Amino acid sequence: MNQIEGFPEDFMWGGAIAANQCEGAWQEGGKGWCVADINRFRDDIALEKKYNLEETTEDIKAAMNDTEGIYPKRWGIDFYHTYQEDLRLLAGTGMNSFRISINWSRIFPNGDDPEPNEEGLKFYDNLIDEIIKNGMEPVVTVSHYEMPLNLTLNYTGWYSRELIDFFVNYCETVFRRYRDKVKYWILVNQINLIVHESFNHLGIAEDKVDNLLEAKYQGVHNEMVACAKATKIAREINPDFQIGMMFCDGLSYPASCKPEDVFATTRRNQMEYLYGDVLLRGKYPGYAFRFYDDNDIHLKFGQGDEEALKNTADFMAISYYYTRISDVESVKKTKTAYMNPHIKANDWGWGIDPLGLRTKLNLYWDRYQVPIMIAENGMGDFDEISEDGKIHDNARIDYLRKHIEQIREAVIDGVKVIGYYPWGPIDIVSCSSSEMSKRYGFIYVDLDNYGKGSGKRILKDSYYWYKEVIASNGEEL
Repeated sequence: MNQIEGFPEDFMWGGAIAANQCEGAWQEGGKGWCVADINRFRDDIALEKKYNLEETTEDIKAAMNDTEGIYPKRWGIDFYHTYQEDLRLLAGTGMNSFRISINWSRIFPNGDDPEPNEEGLKFYDNLIDEIIKNGMEPVVTVSHYEMPLNLTLNYTGWYSRELIDFFVNYCETVFRRYRDKVKYWILVNQINLIVHESFNHLGIAEDKVDNLLEAKYQGVHNEMVACAKATKIAREINPDFQIGMMFCDGLSYPASCKPEDVFATTRRNQMEYLYGDVLLRGKYPGYAFRFYDDNDIHLKFGQGDEEALKNTADFMAISYYYTRISDVESVKKTKTAYMNPHIKANDWGWGIDPLGLRTKLNLYWDRYQVPIMIAENGMGDFDEISEDGKIHDNARIDYLRKHIEQIREAVIDGVKVIGYYPWGPIDIVSCSSSEMSKRYGFIYVDLDNYGKGSGKRILKDSYYWYKEVIASNGEEL
């Protein structure tokens, strides 16, 4: 048996974006309000507090009527109108794959509409065709923080079981529409982020429930049931579909070798594995029920839920940006992790840990034994145009180089990694802080946090570097 020496010949080199962060045109083409449309940019408060994790019904209605606030995701980078040229530039790196999301509110403006919006479907007809025309395999995320806002206001987001049928209907609509064009589907982006992206993900207004933590776990249960039911339908529509479940890597290291810290971290990490255990193994693990009992969470299973969950995904997708550590006290107090003092952090406090990616890939492979797609990886930075008119983003190149090196090592370890998708290969609005100045791309977009600028696209040094990486299939870094 031959030892693996590097990336396979069919490895998918790509990039990833989300509709709500790039498209703009938020009131065009029959699109309805979505949760991202009320994400406000604030420059008058601390960076880490810019993003409001929870929303009330009053907050939502105030944002919808606000005529003075700054909501950058409403205009994005105008990808809705510029996608042809942007895709041509992106394809110039040699990418053979590209990840997008479909904005749910473009297809079903209210979420519960009896029929889909044909104009929205036609936009994605053209977008997907253009991706394929440029030699790239489309990877499509069905739900990426673009839930129709009506499902929050007139229901209770994912806490309402009605959303199961609404989501399955939405999935079936796009599955049938693109059955001969799209093979790889990610049903829900970062399904585990029910804390960090709580409202954007689940659409549960905190004033509509009595126990928000319980509502979140009930909501994500309903969401996982919907994913499993959609997976069953997907295989009936096209047996060649590859259905992926995705979470943001949140596994933490123990802060010390004290048995108490190790066990507390183990318990914390189990609840990070939960979503993969359900969607890749097909049932709830015992530790989840212990967690629910310990936290006074009462989960309700609907009739047929357990049977539905047996429809497991084909591959797992992860986003990986940083690592953190935890100990018995941090887990007891907040159930969260904190900064690792042994690694450097970027301007947003994200610890840079390339070796951690190899570690996590091995852990996930050992646990699930399914193909792994790195659906997001990257480093936000403050890019500046130099006197020569170029962007010399050496820090980004260094970050990506070191992470690709560790992916290659993981592949040699025997981990089946099928694709790598740096986040935001063209600058887009930040998910967490709704700012434009936090840039990830290989392509610079001349727009600021207020939507001002020429919109001109400029190729960064990292663009040419990534082109060489792809041309060498990861051998020249």
